Amino acid sequence: VNKSEEDYLLLHLKPRHPSGTEDASLQAVFVCGDPNEPNTLTQEVQGEYGYLSRDSINRISDYLKLPSSKVFGVATFYNQFKLNAPGRIQIQICRGTACHVKGSLNLLDALTTALGIEVGQTTRDGMFSLETVACLGCCSIAPAMMVNGRFFGRLDKKSVEELVEKFRAAGGVEGASGAEAGEGAQA
Repeated sequence: VNKSEEDYLLLHLKPRHPSGTEDASLQAVFVCGDPNEPNTLTQEVQGEYGYLSRDSINRISDYLKLPSSKVFGVATFYNQFKLNAPGRIQIQICRGTACHVKGSLNLLDALTTALGIEVGQTTRDGMFSLETVACLGCCSIAPAMMVNGRFFGRLDKKSVEELVEKFRAAGGVEGASGAEAGEGAQA
C-alpha cells in the first residue's frame, strides 16, 4: 500500500458521527445502514484507486469487523470490482450481439496476442489492461472497442494491432495521432 492509499483508508475508515465526533457504533454510515454489507465502502475505495488491493480488502474487513472472505466475496461477486490495478490504457472489447456477429472475438484474440495478457489482466509494465463488456451501445460501428473512454469501431484484426502499436509508441491514448487505424471509425 502506498502512502496516499494508506492515508485515504485511515481517513475514510474512521467512523464519524455527523457532528464530527468519533463513534464506533456508526460504521453503518459507510455501508448504507447495514454493517454487514461492505458494498458501499468497497465502491468508495475502488473509486479512489481504480481497484481493490488485498490490503484494502483486509482494512475494510477489519473496519467492518467482518471476515476478509466476506469482503472478498462481495468484490468477486460484482463485475464492477477489480482486484488488479488497471493499466494506464484500459481496453474494453464489446461482446454484444452486433459486435459478436461482426467478429469481436477475432479482435479479442488479436489483443490477447498483441498484449500478451488475458481478459481481466494488466500488462507487466502497467500500460494496458483488457476486459470485455456486454455491450458498448455503439452497434452501428460494430465491431467496437472503447479505450480510456474513446470509442473505436469498424475494426478488424489489423486495425486493432495498429492501434496497440500507436498507443505503445505514444505512451498513451491521447498522444496517438491517427488512432482511427485502417477503416476503424472513432465515435
